[in-house]
Amino acid sequence: MTAPAAPARSQAGPAPQDAFSRLQALVAEDMGRVNHLIATRMASEHAPRIPEITRHLVEAGGKRLRPILTLAAARLCGYEGEHHVLLAATVEFIHTATLLHDDVVDESAQRRGRPTANLLWDNKSSVLVGDFLFSRSFQLMVEADSLRVLAILADASAVIAEGEVMQLATANDLSTGEDAYLRMIHGKTAALFAAASEVGGVIAEAEESRIEALRAYGQALGMAFQIVDDLLDYGGSSAALGKNVGDDFREGKVTLPVLLAAAAAPDDAARDFWVRVIERREQGEDDLPHALELMRASGALAETEARARAYAEEARAALAPFPASPLREALADVVDFVVSRLN
Repeated sequence: MTAPAAPARSQAGPAPQDAFSRLQALVAEDMGRVNHLIATRMASEHAPRIPEITRHLVEAGGKRLRPILTLAAARLCGYEGEHHVLLAATVEFIHTATLLHDDVVDESAQRRGRPTANLLWDNKSSVLVGDFLFSRSFQLMVEADSLRVLAILADASAVIAEGEVMQLATANDLSTGEDAYLRMIHGKTAALFAAASEVGGVIAEAEESRIEALRAYGQALGMAFQIVDDLLDYGGSSAALGKNVGDDFREGKVTLPVLLAAAAAPDDAARDFWVRVIERREQGEDDLPHALELMRASGALAETEARARAYAEEARAALAPFPASPLREALADVVDFVVSRLN
């Protein structure tokens, strides 16, 4: 049997934000149950600071893209049970835990337009509440009663931590190669997108080819998502990014725009600039605008955007094994939502 064609991009398709709203609407009832479960499971009888900090981050909004992927993947595969709700909540708890830990590591002051938990409370509380959420996520995984699902999400949790350590190891190091950068963003971001999509197919007991297609979709979508995030640090808006623009630059993070611009430095002055601001982190008020000038002149910004869009197309093509349906179309259109943040 010939596989259904990959969803094609329509010239008259929905606007990216409308496309995401359409996916949200398709899983709205399930997502309501996920939100109720999250509110219930983030409670703690003996440590009120846990729900205080968790609620601060959860109620800040966010698109809930990762748990929505789990719900949509399960429904796309015809699942009619209840365990996809448990797994979607698990995915969101893992994601929220990583955000709490990330903000401590990065010394961030803003997340989703609000002060970070580590700023409002303290680093110790943020780390420990993140640990609590990781523990809660494993309790939920066990309740789903699937060793395969447990293995997928446990592996993803380990890979996420590995990716964060890789980011620490590559910070301020311009000798970092693109392969190392791609492994790092797979760990810190794409691994959870992939697992979130894959477990939806696993819990639905879908054909292996479809489970693999869902994993490939999530992996490519996650890579596109993180590359877009890295690009937005150099010219996006705080609203689109969810944190202060220029944070990555100020922290000396070696992201794809930096790698490409430093590799294409046209002269010693440009090379010395990147060594000073990234490796030595000696930065002045005019350095971020100058970095942007060098990135534009070298084509680094355009090339980074092209890489993000290539991963986006890879995600769209991965949905080919599924027959046409509103859910498949919405998942395909969410690809456009991810890259639309560049506009």
